[in-house]
Amino acid sequence: MIIVYAGLLLGILGLIFGGVLTFASKKFHVEVDERVGQIKDCLGGANCGACGYAGCDAFAQAVVDGKAPVNGCAPAGAKGIEKISRIMGVEAPEGERLVARVLCQGESGIALDRYEYDGYKSCAVAAGLAGGPKACRFACIGLGDCQDKCKFDAIRMENGIAHIDPDKCTACGACVNACPRSVISLMPVSQSVIVRCRNTDTARAARAVCMDACIGCGRCKKQCQYDAIIVENGLARIDNEKCTRCGECAAVCPCKCIVIE
Repeated sequence: MIIVYAGLLLGILGLIFGGVLTFASKKFHVEVDERVGQIKDCLGGANCGACGYAGCDAFAQAVVDGKAPVNGCAPAGAKGIEKISRIMGVEAPEGERLVARVLCQGESGIALDRYEYDGYKSCAVAAGLAGGPKACRFACIGLGDCQDKCKFDAIRMENGIAHIDPDKCTACGACVNACPRSVISLMPVSQSVIVRCRNTDTARAARAVCMDACIGCGRCKKQCQYDAIIVENGLARIDNEKCTRCGECAAVCPCKCIVIE
């Protein structure tokens, strides 16, 4: 009989607690806009935080609430942004796709080593030890902090430098934020003629630490027929609005630091 009474008691308690939970779920039920789930399905799904929110769920809710723009998720891409715009009933904003570019050619054997680094594999840590293992203070350190942060498998480390696959890059900006040297920059995908150097030291000092460093000689500027190049602080810069991608500047660069992606 004791077992029977115990079973009845448990059954009664189960009914009571079940009723309480049912009442509470109805009492405190929060309506969820179905658009939140639809928008989430259009996002990159990496929870990278590049949008400024805690994750994809938070961003989707913010879009529905009118607190975030429909194009706030770079990994969603143009197609994803277009779908989100349709869900929200607004016009998709126009804008060229961005990609991350590495503004350095200081590979192993090209950039001079200051010392042999044998510590924790982190660019941020290495940069704090006597300025980093590479003598050029503008160079990619090459230990892969950007690769570790990329959730889209768009970065590989090769010959001591980062290489980015523009087809996989979503312009989330995680690699840009991770680089302690600010070697990586987001650029319009059409900006295919690039000065892959940031060294603003004198020509002599720049070449002393890297064989492919820009020396600010101005040959590219003289060759350009479209006034698209300026040399400032010993470094060539290309105006993407004026550049026609003819490649003449890359052809005459003695240091081969102007490349066509």
